[in-house]
Amino acid sequence: MLKLISVLLFSLSFHIIFGQGIAAYQIYNSKGKKVKFEKVCSAANENELVLFGEFHNNPIAHWLQFELTKQMFAKFGTHLQLGFEMFEQDQQEILADFISGNIPVEKLKDTTRLWPNYSTDYAPLTEFARTNKLQCVATNIERKYASLLFKKGRAALDTLDQKVKSQMAPLTFALDTTLSQYQNMKHMGAHMGPGMGWRMVEAQAIKDATMAYFILHNPWRTPQTIHLHFNGAYHSDFYQGIMWYIRQEEPNMKILTISTVTQDDVHKLEKEHLGRADYIICVPNSMTTTH
Repeated sequence: MLKLISVLLFSLSFHIIFGQGIAAYQIYNSKGKKVKFEKVCSAANENELVLFGEFHNNPIAHWLQFELTKQMFAKFGTHLQLGFEMFEQDQQEILADFISGNIPVEKLKDTTRLWPNYSTDYAPLTEFARTNKLQCVATNIERKYASLLFKKGRAALDTLDQKVKSQMAPLTFALDTTLSQYQNMKHMGAHMGPGMGWRMVEAQAIKDATMAYFILHNPWRTPQTIHLHFNGAYHSDFYQGIMWYIRQEEPNMKILTISTVTQDDVHKLEKEHLGRADYIICVPNSMTTTH
């Protein structure tokens, strides 16, 4: 009997220490209630746009992006459209050629500025789209023009030719300086010198505005389109960034947001993350990264 009790106590201890201590992730809703991935998929399928906020080097987020893509494709087929912060608008033609099967992956790699983790994190998505004939949208502004705005201000973009301007949001894009994400960015950039905090905000805002613009204004969008967009979490956290710009043009659009956070302990969502998104993927700080 004593031996049996000892075995049971050991089993219980093992479950408590290891069963809870090595969880790879936990998903929460906006109020901090634990939910299963199937709930996220079900909710995503009830919306017109899903903004999937990732940490760019987080393997759990990338894995769940791929799984969500498969789940949504099973319901919507080729009405599902994928959008990528990771591709800039001047790369749209070459991306479309790859997705349509007109060029091999080697040419895509040779002629575009692929992110260093493309092969591990984004290639599964583009290859899935290529296999299943899903349109992919390069939604981001070319990085050098966001940098130009940061260095010289919005007026510097007025000198660009019309083709370049057509690859970004209209330069009259609004900027709500009261948004908490932009306020935080202003404070981060304040140490760079007078006015540089707001320049940093504008550089962020033109990315948000451009991604929103091409989610709404890409040539493959139809009334039946369901758009799944992949972006850094900061671009859509707290229903701001991209979502704010979408709401200016289509206030009634049904949108679901997903975010990614890291914590030492994933078994309870920390207060600062409540309300960050409709669904929040919580990953241990100790999780390995992809680059």
